[in-house]
Order: sequence, then structure tokens, then C-alpha cells
Amino acid sequence: MSDYRGRFVWHELMTTDTKSAGAFYSKIIGWKTQPWGKDLSGAEYTLFVSGKRQLAGLMAVPDDAKKMGMPPNWFTYIGTNDVDETARLAASLGATVLRAPQDIPDTGRFAVLQDPQGATFGIFKSRQPSGADGVPEVGDFSWHELATTDAKSAFDFYRRLFGWVETSAMDMGPMGVYQMFGQSKDRPLGGLFNKPKEMPGPPTWLPYIRIPDARKSAEAIVKAGAKVINGPMEVPGGDWITQGTDLQGAMFAIHSIASAPAAAAPATASAKAQAPARKAVEKKSALAKKKTAPAKKKTAPAKKKTAATKKKTVPARKARTARKTKPARKATKKKPASKRRR
Repeated sequence: MSDYRGRFVWHELMTTDTKSAGAFYSKIIGWKTQPWGKDLSGAEYTLFVSGKRQLAGLMAVPDDAKKMGMPPNWFTYIGTNDVDETARLAASLGATVLRAPQDIPDTGRFAVLQDPQGATFGIFKSRQPSGADGVPEVGDFSWHELATTDAKSAFDFYRRLFGWVETSAMDMGPMGVYQMFGQSKDRPLGGLFNKPKEMPGPPTWLPYIRIPDARKSAEAIVKAGAKVINGPMEVPGGDWITQGTDLQGAMFAIHSIASAPAAAAPATASAKAQAPARKAVEKKSALAKKKTAPAKKKTAPAKKKTAATKKKTVPARKARTARKTKPARKATKKKPASKRRR
């Protein structure tokens, strides 16, 4: 069982049409939707689920956030064993606390931060025991990618916050190095790189969702009226990825493992997990031009649901209203990644 600290523990989609978005991801990913059923001060919060597993949250962009120009986007939460201390440490390292630590009744504690380069993310500590962090299943978030302006400094910031270590790296020539990272050397969780000048918007995180076949899903995305902005493309190891924007404009990414058993050993899964990152790397420039990265970020996660089915720790969030002019997206990535059992 890996440490809760440094895991990607929850993802949240904030959008302008929750009904439409729910139907879209149910069709493309295979998720189902169900009401959280708890009071969020008048705001509705919906869960994306697969069987008994709670995988992500869905909520409307708050009115105050809309006025600030925040577009639909996926937001990512990273686990910590002490939200208050992590927020203090982040601030001392040059980050901005957009939402001060606060409790979600019967669920956990969270805060919303913006790293020194401008990417926004949440931190969360569940009140439920954390479970084993296994290989991402279909429907889980299987890779997380950060497009930033100073990859070296950004990694050092996250290393100090979450204890991440460098795993492998890929030289992209003039574009620099694509650095992969994880909680340990043998289990990469994602990658980060310096986004090209052509890539619009500020730094941002992009989570990938594991699906059965990224090629077939790319066709389904187009048929559903959404856009494919990169892919489908094969990556080292035989995996496939596709990046797109949903019907409301939120960017997302999907990842499929080719010819691999669903219950692969962690080491094998690690090698596969690197695929999304690597491939994205080779097409950075082209992707950047197409990219419709989410601009402004939220400052308040919506509240959360308590269910810990299969030991999930899910922060549901409240609208993060403030945000700097920062998070934008990278291309080749995907509110993870890797959503695990907590």
C-alpha cells in the first residue's frame, strides 16, 4: 500500500451544463451518474460512478466564478496527510492559497492552491481510511500531466510538498525534457514539461482517463458532437491516447492499454502508464496550436461525498471562485491520472 500523501485522489468537472456533460462522459467513458445526496448550500453535486466505485465529481461552475471568466474544466486533488501544514509549506515555497483549508462534514479537509508557475490544484485529506493504491482500472484516472513554464522548478515544488521522485525522462530536443515522476521509482504517476510558446494559456494539470479503446472512443467523441484535438495516437508500448474537448469546452484525455490484462502487475502497469506522457511529448508543437486549454481556475472545491466504496477517498468540492490567470493545458495528456481506492 502506497502512502496517501502524493496520490491523485479525486477529480472534479466544473461545467456549464451538468446534464449534458453527465450524458457525454457516460457515453464516452462508460461512467454512470448519481446524486451525491448531501447539502452543498443549494448547489447540486453529482458523482460519476462505475459499479460501487466513486470516480469523480460533477457540478456547475458557480455564478461568481462565471463572472470571473472561469471556463468548464477538470480539477485535480492530490492527497496529503495534513492539509493545513501542506498549505503553509506551499505558501512558503511561493504558491498562493486560493482557498484556505476547510472541512467537508463527514468527509475530509481540503484547500485549493496555485503553484509558483500558476497551475491550480487541490489538496485533500479524507476522514476515511486509505486503501491500497492499485493499478488503474478502466474508468480510473491513469496519468497526470503538467504543462508549465519552468518544469525544473515546478518539480522541485511538488517534490517538497508530496515527496515525489523522478522516474524516467525523455529528451525532446529544442523543447527540453519530459520528466516523469511518481511516489517511487518503479511506479510513475505522470509527467511534466515546459509548454511551447504556441500553447495558449497558463500552466495547468491534465488528467487521463483509462478506457477500453482510445481509437474507438475518438470516433465516439466526434459523433457525440465534441472535438478531438490530438490523436488517436499510439505511444511506446502499444498504448493509445486521445485528447479532446467536451461539449462545454472542458479539455480531457483518454488512455487505453493495448493487449494488456486488466490486472497487470504494478511494474508492467508503470511502463504502460508512461505512454500517454511520452507520445504527447513527440507532438507537443502541433498539439499546442490546437490546444484549447482551460483558462482561469477555480478557487473553491465543492463539498464532498462521504462514500468510500472500495475505500475511495473522494473530496467533493465547492466552487473554487477565485483563480489567478493561470491554468492552461498541455496537449497529450489526462478534475487523478489516477483515481484510486483510498
